[in-house]
Amino acid sequence: MAKINDYYQKKQLMEKLADEINQLEQDQSLKHELEFENSVRELMAEYDKSPKHVLQILAAIDPSIVNAKAEGGTRAKRPMKTYKNPHTGEEVQTRGGNHKVLNEWRKEHGKETVQSWQQN
Repeated sequence: MAKINDYYQKKQLMEKLADEINQLEQDQSLKHELEFENSVRELMAEYDKSPKHVLQILAAIDPSIVNAKAEGGTRAKRPMKTYKNPHTGEEVQTRGGNHKVLNEWRKEHGKETVQSWQQN
């Protein structure tokens, strides 16, 4: 009985997705974007260029494309945090929480206390 239920659930899902695709195909903005994509692909074929070549050409026209591409694949740096020990005046700057001196301070003074020493 479980197989028949699974079958009908998947069939309903397929019909729902088919309806959504039909609605998308009626959308004029999607039609316009698909026409543009086809035109670009035809140009690439006509001039025997790959998407990589096209990106290089576009990067030469607009250098910000290279920066956007590089930034898209990497994670943002953690913010720099500065902690100042009020007892010794010593400062520690770190981007992570696993700093040797901070760990020593946490053992000695407690985690919450050391966190309150954060400057920025």
